[in-house]
Amino acid sequence: MRIEEIDGTRVLFIDEDGPLIASNEEASDLIASAWSAHVGLLVVPVDRLDPRFFQPESLFAGDVLQKAATYELTIVILGDISEFVAANPALRDFVTESNKGEHVWFVRNELAVEERLAPGHPPRA
Repeated sequence: MRIEEIDGTRVLFIDEDGPLIASNEEASDLIASAWSAHVGLLVVPVDRLDPRFFQPESLFAGDVLQKAATYELTIVILGDISEFVAANPALRDFVTESNKGEHVWFVRNELAVEERLAPGHPPRA
C-alpha cells in the first residue's frame, strides 16, 4: 500500500499483488485501513477483487461500496473490466452511472485518477 496526495486529496493505492478481497470482512478491513489513514480515496486494482464483485446479482459489490460510502470514502476500481462489462449489461449500466458520481469510479489507469482529481475537472464526476 502507498499513500499519495493528489491535488489536495489523500489517496491510498492498494498493491496489485496480494490476496483477493473476497469477503465482506476483508473489504471492511480494507476500508477501515483507509479510514484510519485519513484518506479520501481508496484505489483497488481489479485483480485484487473476487470476480463476484463484478456480478451485480451476488450483492458483494453493493456491500463493499455501501461500507465505503458510510465512511465517506470514494472507492476507485483500477484496471480493465471490459470483459466483465461485455458479459453483463447491468454491470455496464452501473459502471456508467457510477462514473458520473462522486463515490465510485471505474478507471483504467492511475493517470485517470489524477485527471479526475485535477483542479478544473467537474466535481469528481
